[in-house]
Amino acid sequence: MSALSQYPIVVLYDGICPACIKDRQHYQKLAGRKDDAILWLDINQHQEILKQFAISEQAAMTELHLIVGGKKIVKELDAYILLLGHVWWLKPLAWFIAIPFIKAPLAKYYHYRVNKRLTASGRMK
Repeated sequence: MSALSQYPIVVLYDGICPACIKDRQHYQKLAGRKDDAILWLDINQHQEILKQFAISEQAAMTELHLIVGGKKIVKELDAYILLLGHVWWLKPLAWFIAIPFIKAPLAKYYHYRVNKRLTASGRMK
C-alpha cells in the first residue's frame, strides 16, 4: 500500500517557501489531532509524485495541490476549502470561501500574492 493511499488527504506544498511553511504550521496548529490524517509532502523532494499526477513544477509552485483518496487532485481555492472543511470549526469559513462571488475575487487575489512572492524571491519571472 502506497503512502498516498494511507492518508485521506496528501498536501503538496512548497518547502522552499517560508510563507508556505508558516501556513502549514499554522494549519497544523489549528487542526490539532485532525492533522494526523494528512500527509504533507514537499514538492521539491517529491518530484516523482508531481510526474505521477501530471502536475508541472510551475503549477505546483503557484497552486496548492491536494491528493484525495490517493488518486483525485484538488487544487487552488478548492484545496483550501477542503482543508478548512476538514476541521469542524473551520467549516463555516470553508462554506464562505466557496460562495461564487467570494471565491472568484479571492482566487484572483491568491494568484496575485503567489506570483508576487515567487517573483520577489527570484523563483519566477
